[in-house]
Amino acid sequence: MIQTDYLIIGSGVAGLTFAIKIATKFPNKKITIVTKSSEDESNTKYAQGGIAIVQNKLDDNFEKHIDDTLVCGDGLCDKDIVSMVITDGPKRLKELIDWGTRFDQNEEGTLDLGREGGHSKNRIVHHKDQTGYEIERAILKQVHTKNNIEIFDFHFALELITENNYCYGAYVLNERTNKISIFQAEFTLLATGGIGQVYGHTTNSSIATGDGIAMANRVNATIEEMEFIQFHPTALYNKTFSSTFLISEAVRGFGGYLRTKNGERFMMKYDKRGDLASRDIVSQSIEKELKKSGDACVFLDCTHLNMDLFINHFPMIYSSCKAIGIAIEKDWIPVIPAQHYLCGGISVNKNGQTSINNLLACGECSRTGLHGANRLASNSLLEALVYSDRIYNLLASLNHVELRESKLFQSWENCNSENANQQLVIKMKNELQILMQKKVGIVRDDSDLIEAKRQLVTWSYECIRIQKEYKITKEFYELRNMIEVALLIVRASIKRKENRGTFVKDVILYPTNSN
Repeated sequence: MIQTDYLIIGSGVAGLTFAIKIATKFPNKKITIVTKSSEDESNTKYAQGGIAIVQNKLDDNFEKHIDDTLVCGDGLCDKDIVSMVITDGPKRLKELIDWGTRFDQNEEGTLDLGREGGHSKNRIVHHKDQTGYEIERAILKQVHTKNNIEIFDFHFALELITENNYCYGAYVLNERTNKISIFQAEFTLLATGGIGQVYGHTTNSSIATGDGIAMANRVNATIEEMEFIQFHPTALYNKTFSSTFLISEAVRGFGGYLRTKNGERFMMKYDKRGDLASRDIVSQSIEKELKKSGDACVFLDCTHLNMDLFINHFPMIYSSCKAIGIAIEKDWIPVIPAQHYLCGGISVNKNGQTSINNLLACGECSRTGLHGANRLASNSLLEALVYSDRIYNLLASLNHVELRESKLFQSWENCNSENANQQLVIKMKNELQILMQKKVGIVRDDSDLIEAKRQLVTWSYECIRIQKEYKITKEFYELRNMIEVALLIVRASIKRKENRGTFVKDVILYPTNSN
């Protein structure tokens, strides 16, 4: 058994910033981070656009940012939470800068502020088109200066340990040895990120399999608004259902145009903001155009832009396109919507507390009330920073609490000797991704959802059988988590009747029986 004061599951911006702060406040307490891949692998790392934070108060203010967020959330945001997060943003940005994060500056020496869809003003603080990578670099460097933080990489959290509505830590699989250990903690923070691999065609990291949400669901934590799945409008088009490269929304903020194959700029038909409408509207508009034309993708035209400035702002996008034969200065970029972000998740209060005592959640796996039915671009890193600070302040105020005694800890041996058929796990994962893409995508209808639910329940029973008969592996448990998360999405989608934000149901008119 490994005993620690604070157990953090996940190594993105949410978990790491909390770790830095609590380790600094309590140098004699032990902070343990478990992450199922390398320490720097997370959705944070792949965030291109930046952080939405009001800086230029001559042209912008908190009220405008709040209004943009509320409009984007389509009436389902918690206004008090929106105000809290946005007004706290400048303080959290200063911390990142103090920790060594390098953000782009303009010729005047102030922060270079970009603009993205749904924003009425330029307020996106960024580092080229690799903002998340830069933040992850800086905060990991800070983590390594703290002697009381220990990182267990390639350790996969299987289950939370709970009793009488208290969380005592987690059972964790060492991926190198396949040994399962108990990590006992006074407080456990879920910072496990998103669910993108449930869809396959996603901008998310390959590790985004919804593990934290599935674990929380299995101990009966409150989970809300799982139907609100944000599809990013402009993922680089490819023909396979696999993780895909994101063409940042900031490219449209920089002046890029969406066009059909025939060259039509279609977005003004759907929204007066045109190419800079919010993500839900742009994705749904592209979906309508593709259904109408039968084309496989639409295009992002940047050929009219100053290419020297473009390359300076978006070096990774330019080089990635060039590597596959797309010369942005003369070629349109083929794009299609891909799953990008989950707006719902584990329900938390304003201090990041879940419905389970001593279990907290932060980042994309949590549902705070900030995003409502649709997340405003670049509000996600902001949310993670603010909520990790809220959690820190809550737990720092408790000062010293002894680890509770419990008799529930039992050895969980990986006793079966034979691994589950890896080809079966891969086959089920591929079938799950195709099912979700086809039946639970941008536009849904109840008949598809009911069919998807039936198949997911069948797979759930199959997972129970496999777990009883075979040795536990990370790949199998990821599949189990993905199926569980998919069921949460489908059940929430069936329950919701009205179209809101990212959630759209087709109205299907069935012929009446004339007899």
